Amino acid sequence: MYDPNPQFYKGVIDASGCISNAWNLIKPNYGLYLGISLLAWFAISCIPCANVFLLGPMMGGVYFVALRAMKGEPVEFGMMFKGFEKFVPLMVVGLIQSIPSIIYQGFDASVRIGGVSLDALTKGGRGGDPSFFQSPGPDFAIASGVLVVIIVGAVVLMIFSIVWAITFAFAIPITMEQNIGPIDAIKLSGRAAWGNVGGIIVLAILSFLLALVGVLALCVGVFFVLPVIWVAWAFAYRQVFPDLNPSDFRREPPPPDAYQGSFGQGM
Repeated sequence: MYDPNPQFYKGVIDASGCISNAWNLIKPNYGLYLGISLLAWFAISCIPCANVFLLGPMMGGVYFVALRAMKGEPVEFGMMFKGFEKFVPLMVVGLIQSIPSIIYQGFDASVRIGGVSLDALTKGGRGGDPSFFQSPGPDFAIASGVLVVIIVGAVVLMIFSIVWAITFAFAIPITMEQNIGPIDAIKLSGRAAWGNVGGIIVLAILSFLLALVGVLALCVGVFFVLPVIWVAWAFAYRQVFPDLNPSDFRREPPPPDAYQGSFGQGM
């Protein structure tokens, strides 16, 4: 039997500690984590259509390796495929998590079509009537309306994507580590993530800055910081759900600072 209401801590994420702990964890075996990260990135970014089905299982494998390494247990490259042992629930979580991305692709296609129409209208107005921008007409009103819709839609989609990302911050590792269904995992992730929203936002900003440094390093550098970013999120999960074990949910968890800034010290 598992606890349907596993414990989690609120307000405990040490964002800078997650980054430093991640680096301390992966640097003795950096090549392994780089290989795992590159394969996971390729599967979820470069395989059309199938990528939304692979997001959950591939990232589940990444979390499995990171969480196992945190316990001092040996890890190897093949363990990243452990997520496929829970393929269906992880796939469902990944599909739902990808909804903003799917909406964005549809929105982007609409914007491109709208952009072509807007360009045709404005060019037509300039060519046929020199006073096109001086006196509003039907074409100008349509073009302005399309532009307003695009701007409003982009803002709404951005806000929705941020809220969605926060809600799903822990959904994949929860599904990977616990014997609960995908919907329950998403609900639990939402409660835990919004209880730690400040730390999640700070960690997201630090992750973005780290990725930006990688991009500035001839672009390809982003791939070399990717393992640090993903393992940092695994540390954030472990700070919120310390020592979570599906077979032993009722055990009293350790204090919330157990997985913060001390990992790797004294080594």
